[in-house]
Amino acid sequence: MNQPDKNNVLQPSPVSFREAFVYWLKLGFISFGGPAGQISIMHHDLVEKKRWISEKRFLHALNFCMVLPGPEAQQLATYIGWLMHRTWGGVVAGVLFVLPSFFILTGLAWIYMAYGSVPAVAGALYGIKPAVVAIVLFAAYRIGSRALKNHVLWSIAALAFIAIFALKLPFPIIILAAGLIGHFGGRIAPQYFKVGGGHGAAGKDFGRALIDDDTPTPAHAYFSWAKMARIAAIGFTMWLLVMIGLVMQYGWNAAFTQMGWFFTKAALLTFGGAYAVLPYVYQGAVEHYHWLNPTQMIDGLALGETTPGPLIMVVTFVGFVGGWVTQVFGPDAIFASAFVAASIVTFFTFLPSFVFIFMGGPFIETTHGNLKFTAPLSAITAAVVGVIFNLALFFAYHVFWPLGLSGRIDWFSIGLTAIATVAVFRFKVNVIPVIVACGGLGMLFKLMT
Repeated sequence: MNQPDKNNVLQPSPVSFREAFVYWLKLGFISFGGPAGQISIMHHDLVEKKRWISEKRFLHALNFCMVLPGPEAQQLATYIGWLMHRTWGGVVAGVLFVLPSFFILTGLAWIYMAYGSVPAVAGALYGIKPAVVAIVLFAAYRIGSRALKNHVLWSIAALAFIAIFALKLPFPIIILAAGLIGHFGGRIAPQYFKVGGGHGAAGKDFGRALIDDDTPTPAHAYFSWAKMARIAAIGFTMWLLVMIGLVMQYGWNAAFTQMGWFFTKAALLTFGGAYAVLPYVYQGAVEHYHWLNPTQMIDGLALGETTPGPLIMVVTFVGFVGGWVTQVFGPDAIFASAFVAASIVTFFTFLPSFVFIFMGGPFIETTHGNLKFTAPLSAITAAVVGVIFNLALFFAYHVFWPLGLSGRIDWFSIGLTAIATVAVFRFKVNVIPVIVACGGLGMLFKLMT
């Protein structure tokens, strides 16, 4: 029976697996704006609108995903799907988060490799980039407005920004430092590290949630060492079977096998999102294996920025181009070779994310009311806000000065960014119309000039 809260807002009815499936599929097509934008979309839909999960539980899960290697937004979707509908709920949520992006990127990569640069497509990409700048800025603002509830957390965010922007410190060091600050700060001054920052429970703002602050942990989410070991064994066995199959079919030094091995290592280094691991991917895929050239890598990154799904999906493009170039199935089956390579790369990149969520989720569910565990995660969330703001500046720099500071300023992109910023900040326009409109304007501008 639904229970009303103090504001007489009924708790939502239980969500069926089918209803959740439809939402996760939709999310896979609209998850633009990088991790910040994707997390913002999920917060709006699942916390504010549908009220499937409370803000405290949402942020607690997000904090856990932030410290894992891999794409945090996809892992957050997997976590919530698992919490609501057990293992298959998590699998469906996580797979559907990336599946539309996979097919879109392989389609774009095929056009890119088969037909070269098409003026209309280049113009659309040119117009979409300023929209991405505005969307990431807005998402950083929304995440920060929720996470930075006092001057201590604001200071952590500012220090994290300085550390990554000015000092060029690696992201794992920033995360470790923030976690230590939260650990000791939670003991010395716990009032500054509570999720929600002293502004009360999220239910007062959005109404009772299906998974609310005080909702008991479901039976399937109870922690046990035996369950953790079993999941680890299953995940490792899946990885090993596919790798053995590649070695037996093609040999250890073959392109497909080396892609599986290389992107397994890349997946385990993806702390802080795609940009933290892209230098490693560039070094391996371009300089060591020669699966693609520097220009193709940059173009793939642009496509990854402007399609739904995690930005780390750029590895799908890398795999496709690598399969196209190596022609494992021969010159008469180039597309098949490229598609299989993209599939292999995507599988090995995302498999660890599922394993980490299913292994660690039960433990995290036992800590959502324990300040000893939440204080370090709250500090880490604050630090990540600073890192996200740095990412927004990174986007802006490369969009406004495409040839570097010594080159000319792209005034059209600046103007388009300003328009998109007003649209999302002032008029709360959804990301899809903003991206479509900016892409159309960019295409028109390029065709006219």
